[in-house]
Amino acid sequence: MQRTRPGIWIYYAAALAVFAIDFVSKKIIKQSMDINEEISVIGNFFLITSVRNRGAAFSILQEQRVFFLVITIVIVTAIVWYLQRTHRTGRPVMLAALSLVLGGAVGNFLDRALYGEVVDFLQLNFGSYTFPIFNLADCAITVGVALILLDALLLSGNEKKGQANHDERTEEENPV
Repeated sequence: MQRTRPGIWIYYAAALAVFAIDFVSKKIIKQSMDINEEISVIGNFFLITSVRNRGAAFSILQEQRVFFLVITIVIVTAIVWYLQRTHRTGRPVMLAALSLVLGGAVGNFLDRALYGEVVDFLQLNFGSYTFPIFNLADCAITVGVALILLDALLLSGNEKKGQANHDERTEEENPV
């Protein structure tokens, strides 16, 4: 029995869900917290801290708004192109991963385009080390990229296994 692949709409729906959750969470933070206000969730380990970021991940490349807008447009265009081209034959893990990246990228893009900055609010502390504050779009992008890497490793493993099987069959057919 052949398994049917989900339609492309499921991947866009996933991206839209990521975007919507990120959008609502940032609105809640902006409306209910002052900048630099902290709310402890789990002691000093996990806090909700309202900050604004004019750069990229880990606050690098501050004040490069146009650069990030252009790069995001290129990335979003590439993801949409890839989804359109491969959704029928593509690998589900890869397509789901791209949906996460797409939703997160559009979420941060909207903030940068409208306000020139991104709302970040998730803070993790490990002893005296504070991990850079991030948001749900960043989480989706990170998980998406991790799944892309996992998919690439799985594909590489399958290709090696397929090559080994092919080599064994060739040796059986053509003994030396």
